[in-house]
Amino acid sequence: MTTATEIEVPEGQVAVSAAAARRVAKILEAEVDKNALRVSVEGGGCSGFSYKFDLVSDQQDDDIVLEDEGSKVLIDPVSLMYMGGSLIDFVDDLMGQSFQIRNPNATASCGCGTSFSI
Repeated sequence: MTTATEIEVPEGQVAVSAAAARRVAKILEAEVDKNALRVSVEGGGCSGFSYKFDLVSDQQDDDIVLEDEGSKVLIDPVSLMYMGGSLIDFVDDLMGQSFQIRNPNATASCGCGTSFSI
């Protein structure tokens, strides 16, 4: 079985690990009016940019759509510029559960795990 750390993501693309896909699918099963997880990058946060996760029911025409194992993840083209080559993973360990983005473009990040700089 391939682990999330062994997944190579081509430059300019984003991948979703199997663990993240399963978690997104489980979350969406419980939502009546939402059918996707939108991941985006916003200005702000303690390192300059931050990731935002939203459950949504609408898809934009220019969204990048990642579907696997019953999950659907949407990324807008502007966010993709900052996230190219990234892996969206879901970690469940002694420290807790969280989505984590392994972004090769990030030159620094903060302790919260959702803020980064390029």
